[in-house]
Amino acid sequence: WEGLPTIVRARRSAAYSVLRDGGAVRLGRRVGESWVHHRFAAPYLRDRLLDTGLLVETLETAATWTALPAVYDAVRKALRGALTAPGRRPLVMTHVSHGYPTGASLYVTVLADRDDDLPIQQWLTAKRAATDALLAAGGTLTHHHAVGVDHRPWLAQEVGPLGVDVLRTVKQRLDPQGICNPGVLLPD
Repeated sequence: WEGLPTIVRARRSAAYSVLRDGGAVRLGRRVGESWVHHRFAAPYLRDRLLDTGLLVETLETAATWTALPAVYDAVRKALRGALTAPGRRPLVMTHVSHGYPTGASLYVTVLADRDDDLPIQQWLTAKRAATDALLAAGGTLTHHHAVGVDHRPWLAQEVGPLGVDVLRTVKQRLDPQGICNPGVLLPD
């Protein structure tokens, strides 16, 4: 929470009441403080996990509160389906990274046994399955990682033909020589 102390106290009290009524358990400050102190260590941990033969990746989306459970289920099911191999099941972890009055962002972290023959294709296949699933369930293409090369195939589905036309027009007006990130955002 942020803002004036009286507003922060009121929001915190209201949130605690809702969470308590929903069965949440207070963990205290240690969990949050640990995260603050170690949040930038994740890339180093990821590198160590990659060195041991794991695929480690993330993706994120956002949805309205009513669509969030379906998006959550769809993404997890798609990732598990794409990354499960005989005797090997991926670990798919999800948390809410940002909350808003209308919905929230889901941040998904995946650990799976890496296909050493085709590791990039392995993730691209899983990412494609997850993206198709989250869009079908009502999620957004991205929340804060942005749209770029990885998401370009779904941009028209996300913003519609008119949205793509608007983006093309803006790009043409602001970058008539096409030198800023060519081929990164707009579908061919």
